Amino acid sequence: MTDLTTNKPKSRRKTTAFLLIFFFLLSAAFMVYYYKTTRERPSNNTLPFVGQGNKVGSFSFTNQEGKTITDKDVAGKIRVVEYFFTTCKGICPKMNESLARVYDQYRYNDKVLFMSHTVDPKKDTAGAMMAYSQKFNADPKHWLFLTGDKQELYNMARYSYLISAQDDTSGISIDQDFIHDNHFVLVDDENNIRGFYDGLQKDEVDKLIGDIKKLLDEK
Repeated sequence: MTDLTTNKPKSRRKTTAFLLIFFFLLSAAFMVYYYKTTRERPSNNTLPFVGQGNKVGSFSFTNQEGKTITDKDVAGKIRVVEYFFTTCKGICPKMNESLARVYDQYRYNDKVLFMSHTVDPKKDTAGAMMAYSQKFNADPKHWLFLTGDKQELYNMARYSYLISAQDDTSGISIDQDFIHDNHFVLVDDENNIRGFYDGLQKDEVDKLIGDIKKLLDEK
């Protein structure tokens, strides 16, 4: 005769063990799924990539000290880029006051670099750029004022930084091939554009200050 009282505890132990193993495997699968999806899903703090794979290209310009600056000199740095000219009476003064405010936040951070390109290299010699940069107490190690070949400057604006052409709001036009834009461009340390910011709008400039920190935090 079978002893049913003896089999019941054994059956219960098997069922309990099975359920424990099942829940363990289910929990493990859930943890793997959660880890994978949260790793692959972009964070709300991650900045978008602008330009569908566009990368900032190589260049060679002259800074306010008369030194040649190439893409190799700025490699691995987060960059804030603008285009202006020193004799501008329109939007440039306000833009550079805004940029100086951003610069003051990061002027001692060696991972962040500011790059102001002229659209009028004929007048904006290295000496003129140096005099202009001193208005903002710009350290050439952290804020570059760049001049050089006009076509190369314009090509960088259009094809690397994706800045469009428009007339200066003061009505002063250098020529028909005039690059001027009221936006700052944020470039990460791998040459990707991560944002455009209206240099005439305080809230946009504040956003730029915050987004630079986001890029620093990405690393």
